[in-house]
Amino acid sequence: MSNIQIKDKQFRLSIPDIKIQEAVKQVAEQINRDLAGSNPLFICVLNGAFMFAGDLMKHISFPCEITFVKLSSYDGIYTTGKVKEIMGLNESIVGRNVVVVEDIVDTGITMERILSSLKAKGASDIHVATFLQKPDALQRDIQVNYVAMKIPNDFIVGYGLDYDGYGRNLKDIYTVVD
Repeated sequence: MSNIQIKDKQFRLSIPDIKIQEAVKQVAEQINRDLAGSNPLFICVLNGAFMFAGDLMKHISFPCEITFVKLSSYDGIYTTGKVKEIMGLNESIVGRNVVVVEDIVDTGITMERILSSLKAKGASDIHVATFLQKPDALQRDIQVNYVAMKIPNDFIVGYGLDYDGYGRNLKDIYTVVD
């Protein structure tokens, strides 16, 4: 499918599944080189990062754990600028190495809140792995260690990312047309 409709918006194909999977493997290879032997706790940020986290974990070659948190900062196609915690971290991370697995870092507001919270909870070393980054949208000074792809500041859906809850199931990524 080169064009799709979700609710009232048209989207065009921008990143096919084959390129997505290649990028995920490259991030996994970097993490395998950098963090082997450190037994990190991967923290998947729901809902959007579930596909990236699932694919990423298939390529991690050392012992590790994964857990999930759920945050929200979007209303439709716009970020609200406010981060709401819906499901928090249940595991102790005191003295642990953690890898935050995020679907997209755009403004950096959500990631800044996550990093602050993890530091306050005693994580010893924090790494960030994001599938997508929008460098032109970044508003915060945060360090992202692993970036699968950098994209323009357009609204996208697919591969876990949604428009009002729809489109997360798409294996490809689509960019809004109108």
